[in-house]
Amino acid sequence: MDWPALTCYTAALIILFLPLRASDDRLVPGERLFPGTTIVSDDGAFALGFFSPSNSTPASLYLGIWYNGIPELTVVWVANRETSVINDTSSAPTLSLTNNSNLVLSDASSGRVIWTTDVAAASSSIAAAAVLENTGNLVVRSSNGTTLWQSFDHVTDTFLPEMKIRIRYATRGIGIRLVSWKGPEDPSLGRFSYGGDPDTLLQLFLWDGTRPVGRTSPWTGYLVKGEHQYRKVNGSTAVIIYMAIVDNDEEIYTTYTVSAGAPHTRYVVTYTGDYQLQSWSTSSSSWVILANWPSPECNRYGFCGPYGYCDQTAMPMPMCKCLDGFEPASTDEWAAGRFSAGCRRKEALHGCSDNFLALMEMKAPDKFMFAGGNMSTMEECAAECRNNCSCVAYAYSNLSSGRSGGDVTRCLVWAGELIDTGRFAEGLGSATLYLRLAGLDVAAGKRRKSTATIIMLAILGTGAVVFLCIFVAWLKFKGKKKWRKHKKATFDSMSTSYELGEGNPPHAHEFPFVSFDEISLATNNFSKTCMIGQGGFGKVYKGLLGGQEVAVKRLSSDSQQGVKEFRNEVILIAKLQHRNLVRLLGCCGEGDEKLLIYEYLPNKSLDATLFDDSRRLMLDWTTRFNIIKGVARGLLYLHQDSRLTIIHRDLKAGNVLLDVEMKPKIADFGMARIFGDNQQNASTQRVVGTYGYMAPEYAMEGVFSTKSDVYSFGVLVLEVVTGIKRSSNSHIMGFPSLIVYSWNMWREGKTEDLVDTYIMDTCSLDEVLICIHVALLCVQDNPDDRPLMSSVVFVLENGSSTLPPPTCPAYFTRRSAYFTRRSAEMEQIRDDILNSGTSFTLTEIERR
Repeated sequence: MDWPALTCYTAALIILFLPLRASDDRLVPGERLFPGTTIVSDDGAFALGFFSPSNSTPASLYLGIWYNGIPELTVVWVANRETSVINDTSSAPTLSLTNNSNLVLSDASSGRVIWTTDVAAASSSIAAAAVLENTGNLVVRSSNGTTLWQSFDHVTDTFLPEMKIRIRYATRGIGIRLVSWKGPEDPSLGRFSYGGDPDTLLQLFLWDGTRPVGRTSPWTGYLVKGEHQYRKVNGSTAVIIYMAIVDNDEEIYTTYTVSAGAPHTRYVVTYTGDYQLQSWSTSSSSWVILANWPSPECNRYGFCGPYGYCDQTAMPMPMCKCLDGFEPASTDEWAAGRFSAGCRRKEALHGCSDNFLALMEMKAPDKFMFAGGNMSTMEECAAECRNNCSCVAYAYSNLSSGRSGGDVTRCLVWAGELIDTGRFAEGLGSATLYLRLAGLDVAAGKRRKSTATIIMLAILGTGAVVFLCIFVAWLKFKGKKKWRKHKKATFDSMSTSYELGEGNPPHAHEFPFVSFDEISLATNNFSKTCMIGQGGFGKVYKGLLGGQEVAVKRLSSDSQQGVKEFRNEVILIAKLQHRNLVRLLGCCGEGDEKLLIYEYLPNKSLDATLFDDSRRLMLDWTTRFNIIKGVARGLLYLHQDSRLTIIHRDLKAGNVLLDVEMKPKIADFGMARIFGDNQQNASTQRVVGTYGYMAPEYAMEGVFSTKSDVYSFGVLVLEVVTGIKRSSNSHIMGFPSLIVYSWNMWREGKTEDLVDTYIMDTCSLDEVLICIHVALLCVQDNPDDRPLMSSVVFVLENGSSTLPPPTCPAYFTRRSAYFTRRSAEMEQIRDDILNSGTSFTLTEIERR
């Protein structure tokens, strides 16, 4: 063959194997898609083509759809999950749309069909094109616009906006189910799946094979499941998820959409067995996990055992509890954190004579049955269970707002053990569960009391009424003036001098004094359901005061924060106003009661988020860096910019609270001290603070200054960057503390290895290195070597390439020896006192 002929032949071959496509977002009959070419949706959001999830040679290829334009390959749909294709010169795959309306993935050389849509189209419904829509849905349409096939009906592991997880009534038992990948680089069918319950059609499950891992509450008829707002972790755009349930004559399904302008957002069943809501962060170029299910741990299927339930309203964290009328089957196992044995009845059922206790806001248990017939009223449902002696519980819902035809109500009954139930933090999808218990009053739905108990209560009640009448009369005629005087004296005594110099009472600063009765009413009489925290000082409650959500700190009688510290915090914080300091709204000092009322911050303390594996995902690097800078600005205000020079003396992760936007606010000023204009430091015999955060000169000698807070700030920064708790009692990576460990890693040039693995792939390395360097400068042994907070804020805001090297933290070995010696001295002194009978007051470092 001569050269011109060979040239023409080669050109013909090139033209033959070029992908022929009429437009970017579709494939039409006669065209083919080859490896290396893609079809892109009209808005550029998604791409269809061949991808290789591994580095195998030759590469294993899959046909799939992925997000277009983001650096991390994220596949949302795979055609040939179970049959990969080898990409080599002898066997290159192609995708084509045939004249019989089918997409066909085949081997180019042999013609072997690897995957097909297998559409049985009528002769009049010939496919016009396969279009990749802006939603990520690949649709095969006929010439008249009829949808013949779509990828949204054949999902893999990803639930996209506008997709449906559904079950059709005509094919009951067969529904759409998400199935995880087998591994991070293997898109074949994995262990975990998510979809509707084929037996009841009313609930969704996450399965590990055939074993349930998580279960939603049975549908109760709501159409809109709710709006869930997630703050995008890079701090710019909010992601709002609009969930919906649709029930009609043909099917029941759940779907969702996202707010306009939101970043790429998806639900995915991971190969590790989680169902996650993920959002793409442009600032970190990674997927950020906004929600993870099932969470908390006690919400996993059957975790709390038979007749146990997961109380998601419990504080400080959700926990397993027994249903009313039940107790742990094994108290030892429950005490050890093992709940699988569940609970047992306190009193055995007597039969059909027993009545039902209404439990509100509950997640209906699994293994329910539908009562026969159309139960049109609640009374009919109750009668159905009451007349069946084996029925232990029932729940009723009106579904008329959902399905357009057929049954509009449903009555669920349980005959066996109640498994996988819970109490919701929110009432969405909850139900009232009617539980059969022995010894209930028919009318009131309360436990019947014995005759002896009733008589005793009557006697006590009569006595109480008589006593109350006497007490009221005494108040009115004898003690009213004296009570008022006592109340005023109790409050005014707060103005006496304590480490602050002479000062004015709080009300002189237009600071509200709230009565104890008002606070008690706002917190539902300090009920356990309102408690949101607890510490050595006492308990913290959430309340509603004057229409505003507040946090009420109620100091216990044996609190380490006594009257002096209480007065100190009220007088001091009333004079402070800064965006990074918690705002005190009021106080109460009646009798022995000491209460402080703060603004309510929904995201709790920094340590509650940073050291909780289920919550620390909320703290990406951008958020952590903003927290570090916010705390630094708050300290700068205390040390330099406020009217007073204030030393906090107990700065730690537990005293940094996070608002709804994860912005930090420094709290707890009970131990704070004020310095004069020319005062550099002070000393005390009463060392207060928290081990691991205290500066060496303060812990050992009682000398404190602004540099003491700088030291605590350095420890805090190391915790935020590393995700490791400071420790004085255990070793970290073979080192006695986080500070020593961090300094040695910095000295060996391994600073990058300090970064918390949760943010390793998303953090800005320059910002991280600056934070660690600044932290190590802050925790230097000599206070004079530590920077001022003004310098710290400047470096964090602007960066610096001229920071001095930090010195070795030699303090730790010395401090350990000091504490050991100090403890021995204390024990000897105590022995001498006990033997002599002499009374002494000892000053000792206080643990908080």
